Amino acid sequence: MAAREAKVVRKGRVEAPRWAPRAPGITVEEVTDAKGREAFATLPLTLFQGDRNFVPPIVAERRDFIDPKRNPFFEHARGAFFLARQGGRLVGRIAAVNDARYNQYHQSDVGSFGMFDCVDDVGVASALFETAAQWVGASGPRSILGPLNLAFHHDIGVLVEGFDRPPSMMMPYNPRYYARLFEANGFAKLKDLFSYELMASDALPEKIRTFADRARATAGVTIRRLDLKDPQGEMARIRSIYESMLAPGFGFAPISQAEFERAVGILRPVIMLRPELCLMVEVHGEAAAFSITVPDTNVPQKAAGGYLSRFGLPIGLAKMLWAARNIEKVRVLLFGIRPGFRRRGLDALLAVETFEEARRLGYRAGEVGWTMEDDPLINRTIQATGARRIKVYRLYERPVGA
Repeated sequence: MAAREAKVVRKGRVEAPRWAPRAPGITVEEVTDAKGREAFATLPLTLFQGDRNFVPPIVAERRDFIDPKRNPFFEHARGAFFLARQGGRLVGRIAAVNDARYNQYHQSDVGSFGMFDCVDDVGVASALFETAAQWVGASGPRSILGPLNLAFHHDIGVLVEGFDRPPSMMMPYNPRYYARLFEANGFAKLKDLFSYELMASDALPEKIRTFADRARATAGVTIRRLDLKDPQGEMARIRSIYESMLAPGFGFAPISQAEFERAVGILRPVIMLRPELCLMVEVHGEAAAFSITVPDTNVPQKAAGGYLSRFGLPIGLAKMLWAARNIEKVRVLLFGIRPGFRRRGLDALLAVETFEEARRLGYRAGEVGWTMEDDPLINRTIQATGARRIKVYRLYERPVGA
């Protein structure tokens, strides 16, 4: 089906293009109960069955994630979830979100969509996008961006480069045709996000080690593992650094205490697998920088096939534990430096310490990401370590009206 052209006008906005023709026989229904949430959570398992790079989500976690009663994100945001059917068969899904906290922080007027999955049909995608846009428009915002699943501190973007390998943990995955579905329905690129890989077999550039040595020798600078005996205190220090880095403009916004605690609860077991890779830098006793690097749990998660237990038995969990022996890659999940402590080599210090420890533990590679394409400082810093870009994710935007 031919795409209709979208007329793009910069000042960063897209004029209202039309949706592609809606496919015949499509019905879109809102998820309103546990049965619907189950269908929404399990659809990717059916849609991408046989795709060797697809990592099935844990269905129970995804059910809770989209349940307003269980996800504290919905304490400050409104959302709706939709399923598309054709001839009685589920063919797609989408979430529509209006995040009041994000808009207040950024002084913006946008809604978002996410958790988009769809068969290779522009007309089916049209029905889903139009439904999400109408819901967002009815709740106030005038444009819609995404995919955000469901916010910037979750996994975001459409994979547009790097289809040769599975995703790392907490990174999205989709088939190649997704970008065409977006662009055929009038979405224009808003921003690209990059992910990098560093091989343990490579040597870190000497200048990175020099910067790290200088930082290590600076009076008052200490680097240590996270104190797992004081998890609340450490998480508070990390959150303080994270929030000090935020600035209105684009992207992240402050998260609630309840959201933060939920994230900590999910990440703590993964951190406990290799606490040696989670580091804090202090300067004269003040928490100045941190990095959280964890084993790539997508390897054991793929083995579970979407379920930790079946038929009353922890079959999936047992498969995960067995597959966890074969994790060869780590993911730099979080990284931050408090303003006022930048350009002191603390980033190099964290990079060198993490690299050496990961190599000592036997990991062969590490993934760093995502970064924004228009953040030259962080991209240059990562590239200076010898890391190469392996994946590109794209955010799209368009007005809600047709």
